[in-house]
Amino acid sequence: ALSAWPTYHYGEAGYDRVKAMSDPAGEQWLDEHMARGEKMIWLFYVLAGVAAVGVGAVLKWPRTSFAITLGTLVLGGATLGTGGYIAYAGGHVRHKEFRFEPPPQAREQEHHGHSEHAETQRTETSPAQQMEHAGHDQMQQPAGEQPKSEEERKQLEASRLQLEASRLQLEASRKQLEAAGGASTSASPTGSPSNSPPEHKHDEHPH
Repeated sequence: ALSAWPTYHYGEAGYDRVKAMSDPAGEQWLDEHMARGEKMIWLFYVLAGVAAVGVGAVLKWPRTSFAITLGTLVLGGATLGTGGYIAYAGGHVRHKEFRFEPPPQAREQEHHGHSEHAETQRTETSPAQQMEHAGHDQMQQPAGEQPKSEEERKQLEASRLQLEASRLQLEASRKQLEAAGGASTSASPTGSPSNSPPEHKHDEHPH
């Protein structure tokens, strides 16, 4: 139950980065995932407190062990179901194959507090992290459908490298052709001109 706190803390810290890499539907699922976590996080803390109190109560009053154990078990089952409810929305953020239903409505008002926290966190980040976030934002700016999966991005990057290599090869071939053409044209004027055939002088024979 106590592990819910670091999960919530680091999930909130990575909200902006995940949102920058998500499509519009994924952003709505991310907001839903965050809203569910903010609403239900207290249940995990209650379970941790009940479990801690139950250990001391059982040691002091052994007869209450069954009731405390049963209550803790029921609360643990409810917490487990709540974790699945929160994770269900989180699984739709980056995995399109799990989206069998339309995304939920945007929760702008409920998530207003987190937006303010995100702005404060952005001002406290280092310049290198700000440049990294700006790079992710620029990737999302161009109109049209962007590749969302990591595999598609790798394929596009490989295609771009192949095109760049082909362009360099064509550039090298063009330079070689220009060099060969320049050598042939420079060799033509330097060649010895063809001598005109000497004039035949006919000896005058006395008649």
